[in-house]
Amino acid sequence: MKTKITAYLLLAASLAFTTGCEDFLQKDPQGELTQEAFPVTASDAMLATNAVYVSVRNWAYHSGGYPILDIMSDDAHKGSNPNDQLPTVGPYETFSHTTTQDGLDRWWSALYEGIKRANVVIEKVPGINMDNSLRSRYVAEASFLRALYYFDLVRAFGGVPKVTTTTPDTRIPRSTAGEIIDLVISDLELAATNLPEKSAYSTDDAGRATRGAAKALLARVYLFINDFENAEKYALEVIISDEYDLEPVFADANGKNGEHGVESVFEIGAMEVEGSGGNQYANTQGVRGSPNRGWGFNRPSLNLRNSFETGDPRLQATIIDLGETLDGILILGDGTTPDEVVVDGIVKEVECYNQKVWYPGTNTITQWGHNRRLIRYADVLLMAAEALNENNNPDDALLYLNEVRRRARQGNDAILPDITETGKSALRNIILEERRHELALEGHRFWDLVRTGRAATILGPFGFVAGRHELLPIPQNEIDISQGSLQQNPNW
Repeated sequence: MKTKITAYLLLAASLAFTTGCEDFLQKDPQGELTQEAFPVTASDAMLATNAVYVSVRNWAYHSGGYPILDIMSDDAHKGSNPNDQLPTVGPYETFSHTTTQDGLDRWWSALYEGIKRANVVIEKVPGINMDNSLRSRYVAEASFLRALYYFDLVRAFGGVPKVTTTTPDTRIPRSTAGEIIDLVISDLELAATNLPEKSAYSTDDAGRATRGAAKALLARVYLFINDFENAEKYALEVIISDEYDLEPVFADANGKNGEHGVESVFEIGAMEVEGSGGNQYANTQGVRGSPNRGWGFNRPSLNLRNSFETGDPRLQATIIDLGETLDGILILGDGTTPDEVVVDGIVKEVECYNQKVWYPGTNTITQWGHNRRLIRYADVLLMAAEALNENNNPDDALLYLNEVRRRARQGNDAILPDITETGKSALRNIILEERRHELALEGHRFWDLVRTGRAATILGPFGFVAGRHELLPIPQNEIDISQGSLQQNPNW
C-alpha cells in the first residue's frame, strides 16, 4: 500500500513533538527524550525528518484552517450555512478582519511549529553518524519545508521573526521581509542541490520533497518578488527535467486518480481517516447537507463562474452545482442554506461547492483522504509563461500558455483556441486570467492579485484597502507575548 511518506512513521514522529513553544520534545514509548538525546541515530533522523512533514497535515497549516485566501479573492465567498462561522470567517470576505481575527494565531503557530521541527533536523542531523547521502537528503528535505513555511509567513505577514536554531532567544524582533526571502531562497537552493528527482524515490516515499519541488518553489518565490529572470530560470529547469507532465484529464490534476501522478510536483499525502494520517482541508470545504461530505466553506463566486471562457471544461471540473451526480452520488446540498442569495433583485450567490476537493466515498471521513496539491506542473508552465513574457520573450511564453490550454480543451478544438497575442501588456493580462481558471480555488488568486499590483482595483469593491490589506495583521496575542519585540503591520 502506498503510504504517502509512511503514515505510521509520520504518526510516530509526531508523538515526539508537542505543539508547545518551549518543550518541544516529549516522552516517547522507549523513554524520555531531551534535546541532547534526540535525534542521535539514523532512525531518529528519519523520524525527525518525517515529523517536519506532519505540520503540513495540521488543519491550521491551511491559512488557519479555513481557505481565507480564496475567500479574500474574487473567486469565492465564505460559504457553508449563512450564519456558520459568520463572525470568525465572514470578515475575511469583506476585509473587516481585525488583529484578533480567528485563525490568524493558529496559522502563525502551525507554521512556526513546522519551522521548529525543521530546525531540529537542520541543526542536529548533520552530526549523526549515518549514510552520508541519506543524511544530506534529510537536511535538504527539512530545508525545503522550512522554506515552504517561511514563504507562507512572509507573504501573509511580511517580515517575521527569523528562527533558525533549536535554542532561540526568548524575544526575537521581526526580520525584514527581504531577510526572510533571502533565507527562503538559501534553503531552497540547498534543497535543489541535495534532493533527488521525483523519479529517484520509491513508491513508499511518494510525497517527499524533490529537486523539482525545490526549483518550482524557487520560481514561485522569484515571481512573487518580480525577479522574472530567476523565475524563468527555475521554472524552465523543472520543465526540461522531463520529470513532470500534465494529467490528460484536468479533474485528475487535483483528484484521486492523479495522486502523486505526473502533474504532482509537491502534494500533501493523506489517508481516509479522521485525525492523524488524514487531512481536514477537503472536509472543511466538502459538500454540506446531502451528501454530508463536509462543512461547505469556500463557495465559488458568480464572478469566478462568469469569468470562464465559453465551453471551458474546467468550469464543470471546478464547481459542483446542486443536481449534479458525482461518483453516483446526487448532490442535493444543505436544506438550511438558500439556493440563491438575492440582494436588490440581483442574485449575488448560489449554493455550490469546490469540486477540486471532492473525494470519492460514502461518508464525511473519506474527505480526509484528499491529497492537497501545493505545486502542480500546470502552475510551473504558467509561471514560465509569465516570466518569459516579462523578459520580452512572448513567443516562448505562448508555448507554455497554450500547452495548458490544450490540456484544458480535452481534444475539442472548437473551444479555448491557442493564444497568439504577443503584446506584453495584453499577454500579461491573458496569462493572469489563465492562472485564475486553471488554478481556481487552490489558494493562488489573492497572492497573484497582490504581487501584480491589481488587488486594489479588483478587490477594492469588496473592501480591500491599498497599503493595508496586502498583508494580514500580526496576531495580537503574538504581539502581546513578545513584550515589545514585535510591532504591528502598517495601518493595523
